[in-house]
Amino acid sequence: QVQLVESGGGLVQAGGSLRLSCVASIRTFSIDAMGWFRQAPGKEREFVARITWSGGRPYYADSVKGRFTISRDNAKNTVYLQMNSLKPEDTAVYYCAASPFSWARERSDFRSWGQGTQVTVSS
Repeated sequence: QVQLVESGGGLVQAGGSLRLSCVASIRTFSIDAMGWFRQAPGKEREFVARITWSGGRPYYADSVKGRFTISRDNAKNTVYLQMNSLKPEDTAVYYCAASPFSWARERSDFRSWGQGTQVTVSS
């Protein structure tokens, strides 16, 4: 099973930027999509963005569209989440996840998860 390690979280003021990274331990044909989710205290884990290793248009949640950008570096087995114009409501633990489905969007579509990285946006 692939192991995922996130990094890049931290504390930032509203309007600022952060870039999260997720390194996958292996690349296999069983993994087609990589995604980011987030979970705020007392709330359900929610989908943020998804990208496939093979290309294709990334997909975003409406709440982050236009502010966040997901990208990948196939040579480094790494997926990034560039977060701009951050808002206090973006505060959450951000998780990286891997899926065998290119269309993955729901939490149940993803099979492997990282430990998460905390993002805190102050007002």
